[in-house]
Amino acid sequence: MFVFAITQVTSLMAADPTLGGLARGLLVLAAVWWAWAAYAWLTNEVDPDLTGVRVATFAAMVAMLITSLALPEAFGDHALLFAVSYLAIRVLHIALFVAGTEEIAVRQAARTLAPPAITVPAFLIAAAFLDSPAQEIVWVAVVVADFVTGGIRGIGGFRLSPGHFVERHGLIVIIALGESIVAIGVGAEGAELDAGELAAAALGVVVAACLWWTYFDRIGPLAEHALQAVPRGRVRNVLARDSFSYLHLVMVAGIVLLALGVKKTLGHVEEPLKLVPALGVAGGVALYLVAQVAFEARNERGLDVPRLATAGACALAVPLATAIPALAGLAVVAAVCVALVSFEVLSAARGPS
Repeated sequence: MFVFAITQVTSLMAADPTLGGLARGLLVLAAVWWAWAAYAWLTNEVDPDLTGVRVATFAAMVAMLITSLALPEAFGDHALLFAVSYLAIRVLHIALFVAGTEEIAVRQAARTLAPPAITVPAFLIAAAFLDSPAQEIVWVAVVVADFVTGGIRGIGGFRLSPGHFVERHGLIVIIALGESIVAIGVGAEGAELDAGELAAAALGVVVAACLWWTYFDRIGPLAEHALQAVPRGRVRNVLARDSFSYLHLVMVAGIVLLALGVKKTLGHVEEPLKLVPALGVAGGVALYLVAQVAFEARNERGLDVPRLATAGACALAVPLATAIPALAGLAVVAAVCVALVSFEVLSAARGPS
């Protein structure tokens, strides 16, 4: 259900490729991500063999499906439906936490988390009756309040399995990258499939493959090692919160933006991209790499200069992509990504200096 929601975020932004549409899409992505992150923490704690846990999980799946269906109109005709179903997801999450474990510390942490986890998203119901820009202002307040209160209250009481936690987030990165591949197919639908479209499709896969490489060649292994290196409890949980619940959102946002940009590129390979699709193609990759640099720094790996420089090059490619054919802009981003991966592979082959 969360996979479907991510694809719907791309559809929302593609239907309104303006800066306002981009901002609204990112707000919805943040809300969906926070719900997903909450369930990722949940699966470290509850016993899936309990009948009540299974039934409540299936109920949450239904609520998430309805949320996903309403998502493209989360600021329009289906704003109320989105808000109500999204609130149901959050309520069921707290109920599962309380009912799915006998650990006193975990149950207490869930009770501490419950008031803001339920009352904050409830304000989206009020936002459904507002017009722009008041509606967006309430959304911003809800997202900020969620990330602040949810990231602080009760976090020390949860148990965390590094291997399981890293695996869950690695899978969501794969899912998001898969969405960028799906965007290629959607963008090519109805096209003539001449040399330009086929080249753009191939370049889109190249960029997605490079992003996969940068994550699973370094970020994944680093993440699990870093979590295992700190003692269980608040210190480990805070590191997990910063590295995964916060910084992984930025990575996923970068991938979603890339999917948007590639989708628009396939439809107009010979024309320069407009600003928002250009932000998607080049800016999305830059955002993804900046999040990785921040992730490495947070996990005491130091400053990754090559990735930061690559992110800077991609950011500089944004205005370029608005002045040259879309295919050429995508080719520039692909070349920069391939150069980064090649440099890292050769550096690893040479070993430490």
